[in-house]
Amino acid sequence: MDTTIKVDTKTRDRLASIAVARGTTMRGLLEEFAEASLTPQELRERAERTRAFLSAEFGHRLSADEAGDLRSRMRAAQTAHRDALRGSAGSGSGDAEAGAEAA
Repeated sequence: MDTTIKVDTKTRDRLASIAVARGTTMRGLLEEFAEASLTPQELRERAERTRAFLSAEFGHRLSADEAGDLRSRMRAAQTAHRDALRGSAGSGSGDAEAGAEAA
């Protein structure tokens, strides 16, 4: 079943531009985002699996300080990645509406 997501015009135009640059539709872009993004519960489960793996395979238990440091490093890497994507998305050209599909 299809639905509508309300966003402001600036956001819609940006999503449309990103979709065109990636050779997809806004629907495809949002579906890709939803598939690639983890919920808070999924993040907790992944962290627990990682802790269990490190303990079982290497006999190492992460301290709270180590876990916090790793989270900070991951956030910094994600920010750098997003900044790089913004830089490459901004270099695309074309009509922001072209190829956009109403969700």
